[in-house]
Amino acid sequence: MIVFDLICDNQHTFEAWFKDSKTFDRQRRKKQVICPVCDSTKVEKALMAPNIATAQSKERAESSRKPVMAANMMKMLSEARKMVEEKCDYVGPKFAEEARKIHHGEVDKRDIYGEATKEETEELREEGIEFGELPWVPRMDN
Repeated sequence: MIVFDLICDNQHTFEAWFKDSKTFDRQRRKKQVICPVCDSTKVEKALMAPNIATAQSKERAESSRKPVMAANMMKMLSEARKMVEEKCDYVGPKFAEEARKIHHGEVDKRDIYGEATKEETEELREEGIEFGELPWVPRMDN
């Protein structure tokens, strides 16, 4: 396995592992190497310096990964939001009320999403009503 520093046409740098250099070249030609920040497939090998590990180089490497990790997390949260919006019914600020109705069988079971206060979520937990919470990120498509 070999790791390459890569750069896309939007100047985002990232690392990727490949079996060998030929594998990278083949995947790049097929547009299978994708920038994790902007999804660009116009990717090249970046200049690489020999890796001599020092405390400072480890710290720099870790801090350079943080923007890519944050971008990946934002992308995953954005995809989760899109999936929730497509597959669930929006009930707005009546989330807790509607969740109770579903839990007690007063209405047909269905997947819902909406807003609830901290107090409402604590009460739902105390009542044994299962639900999940997601950070609601802004849409990436606007």
